[in-house]
Amino acid sequence: MLLAIDCGNTNTVFSIWNGVDFVATWRTATEHQRTADQYYVWLSTLMAFQRIEANITDVIISSTVPRVVFNLRVLSDRYFNCRPLVVGKPECRLPVDVRVDEGTAVGPDRLVNTVAGFDLYGGDLIVVDFGTATTFDVVAADGAYIGGAIAPGVNLSLQALHEAAAALPHVDITKPQAVVGTNTVACMQSGVFWGYVGLVREICSQIRAERDRPMKIISTGGLAPLFQQTEALFDAYVDELTMHGLTVIHKYNRDNST
Repeated sequence: MLLAIDCGNTNTVFSIWNGVDFVATWRTATEHQRTADQYYVWLSTLMAFQRIEANITDVIISSTVPRVVFNLRVLSDRYFNCRPLVVGKPECRLPVDVRVDEGTAVGPDRLVNTVAGFDLYGGDLIVVDFGTATTFDVVAADGAYIGGAIAPGVNLSLQALHEAAAALPHVDITKPQAVVGTNTVACMQSGVFWGYVGLVREICSQIRAERDRPMKIISTGGLAPLFQQTEALFDAYVDELTMHGLTVIHKYNRDNST
């Protein structure tokens, strides 16, 4: 079985893939101090609790936090007796091209989302990922990653608003009942929610105009279901898009190994 690991700035997701389905998925806070032994104790405890017997033979890692990769490599080597594939490293090949400025480092999560989106929906896509940052990834007709846009994440914006303005409380993002708020919390929720609806709609509109062709918009990430409530914003929502991309990349490398 395959252990797919997606390490983001806020959370790290572990999923076990049996070749057909994900049999289990768990999340933990991303902490670069966590050792391989701690990862294994946590993971094996959850597997035992859910009575999951998985013979993990392969590991693939996507990480936007370089400092955690070493301990995840050790986890793979020590406890699963295999060398992990790490997206972004030369030995991990992608089934799509990357066409950006020479010397540009593209986040592994953006490459994985590109692979997943192309596998599920074909080319001419905009993938909107609501994570710590809100990213827009543009997928060409042939599946190549050709760039995109990065905006502050929703929760990051709320946190900055709370920390920079002493009188403003910390609030949770939700779809407000009305655009015009009648109290501080409602005003903040309206500003952030409708502000991000406008941000997503306008960036996607400008990308479509610049590309001069129809393009599907796919959303993913923790807050995507919230914004999916807004009509005509996305063509589809995929819960675990990154995890699907990791399975596609793993299969591509396995099938094309020499």
